[in-house]
Amino acid sequence: MADHHGGRADVELRLPAEGAYATVVRTTAAGLAARLDFTIDDIEDLRIAIGEASALVIPEADPGADLVACFYFGPGSMTVTLETEAVDEPPLDTESFAWQVLDTMAQDAAAGPEDGRFRVRFTMTSQVAAGTTGVHH
Repeated sequence: MADHHGGRADVELRLPAEGAYATVVRTTAAGLAARLDFTIDDIEDLRIAIGEASALVIPEADPGADLVACFYFGPGSMTVTLETEAVDEPPLDTESFAWQVLDTMAQDAAAGPEDGRFRVRFTMTSQVAAGTTGVHH
């Protein structure tokens, strides 16, 4: 599940892989989305998606590992990657509530182990960019 952007993230955030720091990632994502002119509904959807992605990644982290959040900006969209060190390479639980919510809300959601890390990646598109303002999914 290599990163499809290949380039440097527009914003990268590194924190301890602990649940208390998920709020920092959600708040950062919301601030970045506001700069990209996401609607209030889009920002709330992004915050939910970040919460679910964090719920998938953080429990898989090795003790003392970092959580790395990378944000890539596109026209009216943001791709987010959350990853941590996970030497045991745990499989993705596709039946989990967190995965079901993320897979429903986001575009191109992907998750799983790779090269000693556990990674979740997804893209959120603004309603304005998609031409669906006023139609909430």
